[in-house]
Amino acid sequence: MKEHIQINGNTLIDLGFKPKKWFKEALVYINENQLQHDEMLAYLEQFASDPEIELHEKPVSFAINIEAENEIEEQNVSDVLTTMETLMRTPTIVNGAVMPDACPTGANGVIPVGGVAVAKNAIHPGMHSADICCSVLLTDFGDANPQDVLDAAHAVTHFGPGGRDRHTQFRFPMELLAEIEANKFLNDQKCISAARSHLGTQGDGNHFLFVGTSKKTGNTMMVTHHGSRGFGANLYKKGMKVAEQFRRELSPETLKHNAWIPFDTEEGQNYWEALQIVRKWTKKNHEVIHDATLEKLGIDKVNRYWNEHNFVFKDGDLFYHAKGATPLDKKFMPDITGPRLIPLNMAEPVLIVEGKTTATNLGFAPHGAGRNVSRTQHRKSKTGTFQEIFEAETKGLDVRFFSNEIDITELPSAYKNAATVRAQMEHFGLGEVIDEVMPFGCIMAGDVSKNAPWKRRKKKEEII
Repeated sequence: MKEHIQINGNTLIDLGFKPKKWFKEALVYINENQLQHDEMLAYLEQFASDPEIELHEKPVSFAINIEAENEIEEQNVSDVLTTMETLMRTPTIVNGAVMPDACPTGANGVIPVGGVAVAKNAIHPGMHSADICCSVLLTDFGDANPQDVLDAAHAVTHFGPGGRDRHTQFRFPMELLAEIEANKFLNDQKCISAARSHLGTQGDGNHFLFVGTSKKTGNTMMVTHHGSRGFGANLYKKGMKVAEQFRRELSPETLKHNAWIPFDTEEGQNYWEALQIVRKWTKKNHEVIHDATLEKLGIDKVNRYWNEHNFVFKDGDLFYHAKGATPLDKKFMPDITGPRLIPLNMAEPVLIVEGKTTATNLGFAPHGAGRNVSRTQHRKSKTGTFQEIFEAETKGLDVRFFSNEIDITELPSAYKNAATVRAQMEHFGLGEVIDEVMPFGCIMAGDVSKNAPWKRRKKKEEII
């Protein structure tokens, strides 16, 4: 019997294997059992990897539901198409679309806002981003006074980073907590703590609480816009980490931000389940704010419906990643109770729409007006004081910033022309407007870095 020579990782690499977690276990087994060359090769067959999945040679074709109206928009559309073409070479992708509110975000190949990417048997965390299930919910307050609704809502809502303190937290649903604790992606203290403290909060940026009146009925309606807050952001980080592990093994050529979790794996099943739990939490997050407003006014709701516009929707073995795109097709929303909502900007109506799936819209519509330039570019383009700009763009409206600091990057001029978006919706068959919530006023976070309420309270406590 030949003397067995101790082998190491270099031996396996020389045999054509890439360094993996199983190396340590395999080396121990081979050396302890003194496997000879042929025996070792037979044992190592179980670790042979499938060939790496290569990028599509050419981008998969995608529907373009956007047209440039001016020079600035031409650059925006060009950037959107460039990043989509890179994204559409991702091996799992089989279809895609771009909406009229599209604008690029991040590096080349990152799904743009207003983009839809359809993958086969794969979930791409980077394509739903950290703001999982960003969504809008409408409650019909009947003949309630819009001013009373806005004032009551202002008293109960919460904007800005972080969550509510223990004294102002909403009661957490125990059945939802049980689902969170049963999911491997969500059952840790950081996730659970965020789920509890962020319930009833709206974050910052373009998230809002909007009050207006129905053009059709005259009823007062409240619309909130926000996502899953820190709870969803924690899931996103974990999802990206798992997706990266699969990317390294399955398709190293794929861009890191387009890594995926195969749906037919344990991780894929658990992640899909986690997404549904985050969806439930986000809907509840809207509802507690609306219900608290109703309770403060002592009235009952007339109607309520909602939709997400930043999520992953499943149809058979196809996963529709909508990054800022509103689902028109009812098959994407199992709990659908009404039409869909498309906000434009604080001075424009919230559109209430219905629509049919076509070959070019893939069952989706825009999620809003979108931007042509970045916040920084918009800020630099404005002249005058913030107060002067604010007064000019919000005349006749009750517009408030929760932090009491004006954020001019959320004023109407920061967004694409609403009339253009509506015209392109009609032109490309992206939903029919059946009603509009005419603006009365809204609340946004404002510039939370300057004078947030919790900072003022902290300073006051320090003085005391």
